[in-house]
Amino acid sequence: MKRIAVPLALFLFLPLFGLVAPFLFSGNASVEVVATDTLSHLWNFVLKDYIASTVLLIVGVGVGVLVLGVGNAWIVANYDFPGKKLFEWALILPLAIPTYVMAYLFVDLLQFSGPIQTGLRNLFAMDSLWFFPDPRSFAGAIWTFSFCLFPYVYLITRTAFLERSRRLIEVSETLGYSPVQGFMKLVLPMARPAIIAGLALALMEVLADFGAVSYFGLQTFATGIFNAWLSFGDRLAAIQLALGLLGFVFIIFSIEQSNRRSLRYASSSQGYAEPIRLQGKAALFAFSFSGATLLFGFILPAATLFNLLLKEDFKIDERYFTWLGNSIFASGITAVASVMLAMFFAYSVRLSPRLSWVNRLLGFGYALPGAVLAIGILSFLEVFQLAWWMSTSICVLVYAYLVRFLSSSLQSIETGLSRITPSMDGSAELLGLSKFQILRRVHIPLLKRSLLTAGLFVFVDVMKELPATLLLRPFNFDTLAVAAYQLAADERLSELGLPALTIVLAGLIPVLILSRLISKQ
Repeated sequence: MKRIAVPLALFLFLPLFGLVAPFLFSGNASVEVVATDTLSHLWNFVLKDYIASTVLLIVGVGVGVLVLGVGNAWIVANYDFPGKKLFEWALILPLAIPTYVMAYLFVDLLQFSGPIQTGLRNLFAMDSLWFFPDPRSFAGAIWTFSFCLFPYVYLITRTAFLERSRRLIEVSETLGYSPVQGFMKLVLPMARPAIIAGLALALMEVLADFGAVSYFGLQTFATGIFNAWLSFGDRLAAIQLALGLLGFVFIIFSIEQSNRRSLRYASSSQGYAEPIRLQGKAALFAFSFSGATLLFGFILPAATLFNLLLKEDFKIDERYFTWLGNSIFASGITAVASVMLAMFFAYSVRLSPRLSWVNRLLGFGYALPGAVLAIGILSFLEVFQLAWWMSTSICVLVYAYLVRFLSSSLQSIETGLSRITPSMDGSAELLGLSKFQILRRVHIPLLKRSLLTAGLFVFVDVMKELPATLLLRPFNFDTLAVAAYQLAADERLSELGLPALTIVLAGLIPVLILSRLISKQ
């Protein structure tokens, strides 16, 4: 197992090698000149816009998820008010809605023919609402991403606040600070590593997204990669844009890793402090803030989905079951393969702790945007003239899914293995069991829950994945995510209700499991 682990891990990093392979194996000295000319052309015409749009989107969404995530985490963790027990777990429900589905629903809800503008025009007897903002705009994209991704910040920050925020406020009051001053000067600095960790996850999702930014018409690195590869057939331009997007990911990843080191300064907790009971205007404000977040983040999008189904009288497209079958087939194969690989890598590290760097290396795969991953694979296949594989089977697509989502199953299984004491392995060896027999007869039965959880999370992630699927799927292999994107691109929003609802219902499964754990806490 130890001898196979390292080569297998390196095999899963071939997409990164594919991004530089054209320059290493071209056999043509003019490639560098062409690459330089391509980069110069990109800089003169589109690259500046891509950088500006990406930075503005990151900044806008960053502010949005911080306000929503930190604000709700602070309110729920420290105060008791009507509806708190509901908001504790319900505020993570927006995670079940993929960003591209949220974008479609947001526009359908707020566009000229949508229910809100139609109702306001009827109410005020007006032909048009000239003052109503255009939902398909940069501000609309920031709004959509913020309400879809704030649970990343909320989940991690809420835990940090529960552990120490009330005690820090009490300490600040003894020093003469007001609650607001104590929050700004003590609580936020102490919770900074947790906030940055959640913020990094949200921003990586923004960078990796293609469906939402494409629907809003934003010129980002993700849309540029698709345009370069699919519209213009320019491989070098797509690779260079992918490397640029990877640079953004690396910057965010480095900032998060740097802030994580600050965790060693955090104080230990001795149980949770009792929350403060709010009354009157304070209770109304807390309920209104959390309620409005849940309303715009989940309730209205879910209602819009059902409204789309009503418009179609719950008709089922004849292609729906093909899309559903393809999604379940690809997700199921990937889930089983990821669990097997994660079990292999986790057990290899248990046998040889020196290989722990392999698992940390595999964890970087989740940070790779789907577009970058797909371009790396396509480039590798084209350099070695193996692109025909992609059109004949879903092997290349499943490989991309494994690279992207293996880390999520690996973390779950590693957590389960850490609960099995080494003394159990020693006792099994004394009984004459081999390493493989110990794995099969001791570890796997004890890890059933972890294995099921790992497979479930990968299954749902694959169901929602769009960029890699768009670029790497075989001919006539459309999934629910691809179908929803294509229907939205054709402005057939009323027809995407059932595919989008299916994706959301699949995403609700792990979210409800997580919410149940929060309720038990």
